[in-house]
Amino acid sequence: MRKKFLRRDNKRYLKLGKVRRKKQKWRRPKGRDNKMREGRAGYSRTVSIGYGGTKEKLTVRVSNIKELDSIKEKKIVLAAGIGRKKKLEMINKCKEKGIEIENMNIKKFMKKIEEEKAKKKEEKVDSKGKAKEESKKKEAKTDEMKQEEKSQKS
Repeated sequence: MRKKFLRRDNKRYLKLGKVRRKKQKWRRPKGRDNKMREGRAGYSRTVSIGYGGTKEKLTVRVSNIKELDSIKEKKIVLAAGIGRKKKLEMINKCKEKGIEIENMNIKKFMKKIEEEKAKKKEEKVDSKGKAKEESKKKEAKTDEMKQEEKSQKS
């Protein structure tokens, strides 16, 4: 567990976090006679090199499928400028390899794509139906016009 560094006299004053934890913050001691700044025994330690914890592995930014093939890490970040087709291919590859994508909700993305596909299918069906209806209406109008011409001639 990492050491929590707090401001000097934080236990003395309310405004420095005596009761309210969110007020407990680190501020470097800068005073001329400050014992904490001088590093004297009996006073809290100040932030310095050596207190840092272990760093987690950084994620890798991927912008194409070739880069994805060469990656051995388990977490990646997809570049923002990738199109939908390539993104779908990359998601499928990641599922096969067991790689996690950090900057994307895969379930939400796939659901959105499926909904759009369903809408397009409905539009195609509707447009075909509308086209048939319109062609029937045009035929009916032409038939009516022909009958009117016949009636006018006779």
